[in-house]
Amino acid sequence: MHDSNFDLGDINKDTYSIKLDEISKIEGAASLEIKVTNGKVEDLKFSISEWKRFYTQAIQGKLVTAIPPLVARICGTCSNAHLLASLEAVENALTIKISDQTLLLRKLIFHGLIIRDHSLHLYIFALPDVFKKNSILDFDMNDPVQHEFLDDAFAVKEVGNQLSIVVGGRSVHAPYPTVGGFLKLPKLDEIKNLMISLKAIRPKILKLIDLFAHTSFFHEVQAPFVFTSLVSKDFSYLEGTIQTSRGDIINEKEFGNHLNAVIIPYSQARGFSYDGQLMMVGAIARLTLGKQYLHPKTVESVKDLLNLFPTKNLFYNNLAQAIEILHSIDQSIEVIEKLQSISPEPPVKSAMKESTGIGVIEAPRGTLYYKLEIDEKGMVKRGEIVVPTGQNQVIMERAIREIVEDLLSKNAVQEKIIYEVEKFIRAFDPCMSCASHFLKVKWK
Repeated sequence: MHDSNFDLGDINKDTYSIKLDEISKIEGAASLEIKVTNGKVEDLKFSISEWKRFYTQAIQGKLVTAIPPLVARICGTCSNAHLLASLEAVENALTIKISDQTLLLRKLIFHGLIIRDHSLHLYIFALPDVFKKNSILDFDMNDPVQHEFLDDAFAVKEVGNQLSIVVGGRSVHAPYPTVGGFLKLPKLDEIKNLMISLKAIRPKILKLIDLFAHTSFFHEVQAPFVFTSLVSKDFSYLEGTIQTSRGDIINEKEFGNHLNAVIIPYSQARGFSYDGQLMMVGAIARLTLGKQYLHPKTVESVKDLLNLFPTKNLFYNNLAQAIEILHSIDQSIEVIEKLQSISPEPPVKSAMKESTGIGVIEAPRGTLYYKLEIDEKGMVKRGEIVVPTGQNQVIMERAIREIVEDLLSKNAVQEKIIYEVEKFIRAFDPCMSCASHFLKVKWK
């Protein structure tokens, strides 16, 4: 299930090292090194490099209204998440209140992102694990089940693309949303035309949900940790308060005060904790904390599965993402059905002033935090961006150690350990990019 180079002659049965390089299905680079001595984990290092790529330095000295289209380039798969989080930060800094129509259209763009991004992960990256394949390129087109899931993958992803294209102008780096509103408003008839395709993919997602609900993937994290996410009454990803599994409810502006940077010497990216506790963000956190706010039709379709949350089996992040796709379909259909008109309105303007703006949204992979400090001319003095993968880095490493220790206690061979670790990292869905391989394995 991986691209590997190794020499079995160099491996002692109970003492060996595993080095996994070039984890290319994330944005940037990551690696994992495991040292096993006498059948026990002596050392384990999960590191992420090139995570920030100096974007917080690059935006300094630039006009704050120019920041959103720049930071949208941080990620090719979830660029619209960075776009909308930064728009919120800029608008809060300039005390701009957007219209209800603007917020509604932004929510539709984001539902398109959830459909497209989650389907990319589940169909293209995670589904091969279910069918024990290296990639979807190895699916058997003569097998009706595998063939059907492959067809579903492209059909579902295309609907997510079209929703973002029609409302935002493009599926990535959407050009229509701007500070205070939209540079160009979408056409009502084009939005209405999306209803047919949204309804057509709903049965496909029900099938995907059933598949991930019945996989045997399992690992319950033993270490204590806290789920955190933005929770809103319409499960919109763009509004709400930060809530945690320990019962905290805080304003999104206060979220940064609870994030503690964890310096990892062997990683180029900071990890994070929540008030000193291990934390996890993402779909599994959102369902744990806000499942009661899913669309009523979604709840009716998956009500028995919702009883699985909360859970410490982090493989259920795959199931949670599949359920979120269904919610975004149902929510989008309802919004479009009720949409009667799109009123012409120019973006809301505001004078520049010295201030600080914070934007917090739920990106596909978890809570995305922006903080922009600007001077009286509207120039950025300092920026801070905390992405979901950074918040999950520490709990990921801890969980990987647990998995390896458990497998060693069962006398698992190295190939089994590598596969289970790969599969687990995929379930976490760190910020991935499309590449030909996931891990390159080197044995020492």
